Amino acid sequence: MNRILINIISATQTGEYRIRLIFDDNTVQEVDFKPFLTRSHHPDIRAYLEPDRFGGFRVEYGELVWGDYELCFPIINLYRNKIEYDQSMTVAA
Repeated sequence: MNRILINIISATQTGEYRIRLIFDDNTVQEVDFKPFLTRSHHPDIRAYLEPDRFGGFRVEYGELVWGDYELCFPIINLYRNKIEYDQSMTVAA
């Protein structure tokens, strides 16, 4: 079985809650995180609606992360530009 690894090589904020991601296969996605953040009821996620906190992301080991992995997304979802708010996240807290 061949396993393909995808990594983010660059992340640049292009708008209030938008980040342009470049992957190591030269795929480019501009992901809008605002719908995800505003639909969440979890205070730890909603905290990233604060502009300075949202802007504190970085690429680490090919992944997009905030803080000490306090907020991160499956790389395949970012690659497909399909991040969605999951209602079950509010029950986990």
